Amino acid sequence: MIQSLKKAWPVRVMCEVMKVARSSYYAFAARPSASLTPCPQIAAAREIHRETRCSYGSRRMSHELQRRGHEVGRYRARTLMHRAQLVVTRKRTHRYQKSNGEALVAPNLLARNFEPPSINQVWAGDITYVRTLQGWSYLAIVMDLYSRRIVGWAFALLPDTALVIRALQQASDQRRPPPGVMFHSDQGCQYTSAHFVNELKANGIVQSMSRKGNCWDNAPVERFFRSLKSEWIDEKGYPDHAHAEHDIGVYIDDFYNYRRIHSAAGGQPPARCEASLF
Repeated sequence: MIQSLKKAWPVRVMCEVMKVARSSYYAFAARPSASLTPCPQIAAAREIHRETRCSYGSRRMSHELQRRGHEVGRYRARTLMHRAQLVVTRKRTHRYQKSNGEALVAPNLLARNFEPPSINQVWAGDITYVRTLQGWSYLAIVMDLYSRRIVGWAFALLPDTALVIRALQQASDQRRPPPGVMFHSDQGCQYTSAHFVNELKANGIVQSMSRKGNCWDNAPVERFFRSLKSEWIDEKGYPDHAHAEHDIGVYIDDFYNYRRIHSAAGGQPPARCEASLF
């Protein structure tokens, strides 16, 4: 304001009226006008913000900017986001009620060891529900804990045993794991059913289960569902089951596995983390 009025009024007078030290004004005036200079980093940040549906904070933003050739640290990324008015979307999370189920409960072999040394050693799974205008739909996933990659998933109108078996079969077909891979889940009735337990045994998979009512024993999967709902799914849900299945498929098979930066995967997307092993 002082800069625009200094032809009409002495700087000394305006500084006195506005209670601004003249030294502060002259220091400010001597700075280059960064806001008038085109900034390719801001343009790149805006593009990333749009591509990720407003989900990246400064840490992931800095990783993605660096991957695209911009030398930007976390705090510089935060400054760029502030200048560009890029606000991260944070949505409400939900607590999910677990079924009592049957008593075919496996021991907690995983014991919160969420960092296996390689792929196809520990898988984890769970079910969540997704709102549509036609009612609830249900998603079951299988995650490889080494890379946090989703290696199997299934979507259905009912949260039954068939749903979790489909997700497991997709994971087994895609990964062809060696005998002895561990599968960890909660004590939901789908995972304690004889049908699911037999499916695990038929594939040479060892079963592990969280302690009853302890979601932290399966924290990586819970975190995935939280990210899906806070980053991707609109609070109003989807118009129908088909739209929900398609859009969640895009999130898992394109964005999450191949493009979304994951801190547990060394700041890489899960697929790139696995590719670095070979």
